[in-house]
Amino acid sequence: MAALTIDAIVLTILIPVVANGPPSVWASVAGSSPGWLKTVSQMGAALLPLLYFGLCWCGTGQTLGGMLFGTVVRRPDGEHLHPVRALLRAALGVAFPVIWLVGMILILSDQRRRALHDRLFDTVVLRKAHRVRAHHHG
Repeated sequence: MAALTIDAIVLTILIPVVANGPPSVWASVAGSSPGWLKTVSQMGAALLPLLYFGLCWCGTGQTLGGMLFGTVVRRPDGEHLHPVRALLRAALGVAFPVIWLVGMILILSDQRRRALHDRLFDTVVLRKAHRVRAHHHG
């Protein structure tokens, strides 16, 4: 949940920047922003959560929140998520956040601590091991 909170904060900052930034910059240079730019910017902002989670999960397996808290999303065999699986997993959370959050309750009863969306998309959230260097004293 802590990682998800960080991701929500990141998106809360980025979505208005994507939706309003390009039209504002255009308007400050040219006097007014064209309608197509406003539409494209708003569509980009609407897709941002889906792309943020989906691309992070299929890439490194980690969102910014996951990096900070040491969690990674993988297949049960440790493989990275295929882009379609990652985007569908993200789409469920974006389209139905209440189902996503309620589905987290299943973590308490699942031996592998998987939420509903992990069961649906055959994923696991793992704690990433931090490597500690041993210092040898001579």
